[in-house]
Parts: sequence; structure tokens; C-alpha cells
Amino acid sequence: MHWSLAIAAALAIGIPAIATAWAQGRIGPAAAAALSEKPELSTTAIILIAIPETMVILGFVVAVLLLRGNG
Repeated sequence: MHWSLAIAAALAIGIPAIATAWAQGRIGPAAAAALSEKPELSTTAIILIAIPETMVILGFVVAVLLLRGNG
């Protein structure tokens, strides 16, 4: 495996993970504040917290495709 392929796979997971952490750091407190006033928004809050996680999952899929495609 070439070193640039390993770096590309690491970046495919690392960058979305950082973006997800940043997004959830913003969404979490806002969702908690909204839930304290309107508890019926719990489904919406869960969805808003889960959406950024898909970026990490897709980054993982890309990393696996990169590593398996040229192995």
C-alpha cells in the first residue's frame, strides 16, 4: 500500500469526524434548550443529532473503498 493512499483514507475519516464533532457541539446545547421548553420536540432533536453522524459513516465507507480498491 502506498503511503498517500493511507493518508487519503485517514483524511476520509478524520475530516468528517472533526466536522461532526463541531456540528454536534452546536446542536447538542441547542436541542437541550429546545427540549426544556418543548418536550414534544424530542424526535426532531434526535434526528438533528444523528444527521451529522452520517458524515463519519460515509467517510468510513470511502476509506474502506480506498484501501480495498488498491490492495
